[in-house]
Amino acid sequence: MKLYNLGAHCVLEHAEKWYRISTNWDELVNRMDLYDFLTQMIASLPEHEPIAFDHFILPPLHAQEVWAAGVTYYRSKEAREKESAVAGGGSFYDRVYVAERPELFFKSMPHRVAGHNDRVHIRKDSTWDVPEPEVTLFISSHGTVEGFTIGNDMSSRSIEGENPLYLAQAKVYERGAALGPCLAVFQDGIPMDSQLSLTIYRNNESVFTGSTALTAIKRTWSELAEWLFREMSFPNGVMLMTGTGIVPPDAFTLRPADRIHMHLDHVGELINTVAYRS
Repeated sequence: MKLYNLGAHCVLEHAEKWYRISTNWDELVNRMDLYDFLTQMIASLPEHEPIAFDHFILPPLHAQEVWAAGVTYYRSKEAREKESAVAGGGSFYDRVYVAERPELFFKSMPHRVAGHNDRVHIRKDSTWDVPEPEVTLFISSHGTVEGFTIGNDMSSRSIEGENPLYLAQAKVYERGAALGPCLAVFQDGIPMDSQLSLTIYRNNESVFTGSTALTAIKRTWSELAEWLFREMSFPNGVMLMTGTGIVPPDAFTLRPADRIHMHLDHVGELINTVAYRS
């Protein structure tokens, strides 16, 4: 089943039917066993018209911080080693890839996050920018993984490549992240044979396409959640991007007006348009 955040209310899609839920997003989703809770709710919910996906949809969060994990796919390890080699940071990423402790970093406050059919930004002080499609977890305040969405982890590779200590500036800025189009809730988690794909359009022509299977990720969802919660609490739960296995070639960089299409089986499609911050 899929939950959509429409601001004033939420909409639940299940078995080709749509239902309206008149409640606060945080109060609705921040619970253990969210799938069972929603299943029990359906009988008493009023129906809702289907959502049109050709317009803006709010990201599936309200008060949740967004965090991210890095170097969880081998392709990401390769790319980040290469971009940081000149600065002497290449070996760091190999060591993180094989280490027990994952790389975890803060990505965004909710007000900086774009939704489906919304704009994402590239920095004016960066010369090499890419989107990073990532399976994104919703983890309850109890530390349980309760839902999944698509995350667009925008990255300024020229800034991070200059010095790995510039990671925050390469990752954390206005509309440097997008989530959507929904929060997908499964009885037993998202199927691990699902495919995550990325296509970038420029002037209505595809300039990059790539895909990866979720089985290519090195770490488990529960492992990442456990490390994130070791010394922190999240009263409203938290969104955690889990790393990317799709990286455009080194010669590619995003330009304003590019359109980014990310698709995840069983979840849907997240579309964003690239722009500079005005």
